Amino acid sequence: QVRLVESGGGLVQPGGSLRLSCAASGTIFSLNVMGWYRQAPGKERELVAGFSGGGTTNYADSVKSRFTISRGNAKNTVYLQMNSLEFEDTAVYYCNALSGGVNYWGKGTLVTVSS
Repeated sequence: QVRLVESGGGLVQPGGSLRLSCAASGTIFSLNVMGWYRQAPGKERELVAGFSGGGTTNYADSVKSRFTISRGNAKNTVYLQMNSLEFEDTAVYYCNALSGGVNYWGKGTLVTVSS
């Protein structure tokens, strides 16, 4: 079992920044595939940014050049730096990891962009 815990969400004005963190713990086989998804009210969950098994990074078109995903030195932590936030970025952000063939999800952290 892998436990994912997100933190860093909150209320921010348009144009502001937030940094989300996700820490993984438990029985971890591999965390090569790890990333962030989000789900806005009334919408489906979508990939925001992630690391693929080959080590490359992927971003949703809507966040390219504004968001940056990175890993901590211990590799069991992943961050999402979000800059130039827009109203449309309001959503619950979920950490996701694929380990031992099982897809794990955190409980999510709410990001609200509002003036």
